[in-house]
Amino acid sequence: MRNLKNNHIPNHVEKIYLISICGTGMGALACMLKDLGFQVSGSDQKIYPPMSTFLAEKGIPIHSGFNKKHISYGPDLVIVGNAVTKDNPEVLQMRKMGLCYCSMPQAVNRFMLSGKKPILVTGTHGKTTTSSILAWILYGAGMEPSFMIGGMLQNFISNYRIGNGDYAVIEGDEYDTAFFDKQPKFLHYDPHLAILSGVEFDHADIFNDIEQVKQAFGRFVLDMPSKGLLLVHGGDENASKLTEYLNCRVEKYGFTGNAMWRLGEVAIDPPWTRFEVTKYGKPFGIFKSRLMGEHNLLNALACIAIADHLMVPRKSMADALETFQGIKRRQEVRGQKGGITVMDDFAHHPTAVRETLQGVKPFYPKGRVIAVFEPRTNSSRRDVFQHIYPLSFDAADLICIRKPPLLEKIPLEKRFSSPKLVKDLKQRGKNACFFPDTDRIIDFLVKEVKSGDLILIMSNGSFDHIHDRLLKRL
Repeated sequence: MRNLKNNHIPNHVEKIYLISICGTGMGALACMLKDLGFQVSGSDQKIYPPMSTFLAEKGIPIHSGFNKKHISYGPDLVIVGNAVTKDNPEVLQMRKMGLCYCSMPQAVNRFMLSGKKPILVTGTHGKTTTSSILAWILYGAGMEPSFMIGGMLQNFISNYRIGNGDYAVIEGDEYDTAFFDKQPKFLHYDPHLAILSGVEFDHADIFNDIEQVKQAFGRFVLDMPSKGLLLVHGGDENASKLTEYLNCRVEKYGFTGNAMWRLGEVAIDPPWTRFEVTKYGKPFGIFKSRLMGEHNLLNALACIAIADHLMVPRKSMADALETFQGIKRRQEVRGQKGGITVMDDFAHHPTAVRETLQGVKPFYPKGRVIAVFEPRTNSSRRDVFQHIYPLSFDAADLICIRKPPLLEKIPLEKRFSSPKLVKDLKQRGKNACFFPDTDRIIDFLVKEVKSGDLILIMSNGSFDHIHDRLLKRL
């Protein structure tokens, strides 16, 4: 069994306070708790849409900044986000008052997963999209799933749902849990079914190297219950090796010959992608979706495999894939002006950047794909991917690289260099430009773009609201 103990959660709870409430996961948890009838409030340092708007619409009070006064009213339970340090003034006050507290996964176990069969989606890439597709398939099949996902599902205008069915879809994050619990979040859950999309190095602020990442995922797969099913991307060498000697049932999916579930022929007819699926080498079905890129087809394939295990009819799967509207910040078209499309995407890891660019390219054949990239994550602001990023932009016709924000928080000798990336891209024959700030990117693009172009903006943050500002200028 995993670490399912809720030692800090009292039996009777009415008032709940969340420190760092505006994170995607914490915000979803806050709204879910509000729907369950609890008195919910919280605080955060960075309050901006869409999560701030989402919380406000739920009537959840949010304090801006951290102050011990915010928590002095004495909530029955404090949920501490993983970005919160032990020196946070609200944490210090919480401990001084002797308040009960727990991490986000502990709260999810107690208040959401009790009596449910969790379906956990893990892996370095594709967790949010895969979780979202699966939740929509199960919903369309009338299975009334619960879910909590790290992105806003357009079909639900939400990133969580409390359903009456047996199953709950959870996005399993490998990031650490809290300042008092440094193990990955996914180790807190006890899955009935699980998907492992792949294992690559990421989160350089908490993992030293790929071996540490593999150890974390290795602990996860070893703890899979013997009666459970683990679906693994067969084309990912790290993931496949981790699942060679497990007690649970393991099925592989992908393009490779040893995969039980395989992608067959793929045809792109914008805005649709049609793809064939085989099971044990025999035709299973032909599906169509608005999702772009092979990486998203693999995500859909994993969901089809899980849905088949749950005996969802193929027609129901096909209908769900056809009507799936996507997720905010994943290939999300923010607007069009004068034949120019502005798209937002969460891509930041070199693999995600490469796959996203390759995925959208065939859907915009009449113009250029202009990549606008902000290296903002704890990993991308470090030099760990400095030599890999130049290989990620081959599908782009024009590349705009911003100086990483908050670079002063990274030790000088470990900082990522945007000018060096631009230099390396130029040596590969790419048209690339460096920009010290967002304003200069906007000024450049307004003069440069033409009808038919796609501007693909990639960042895991708000990027100074570049999307709306650019659309107003175009």
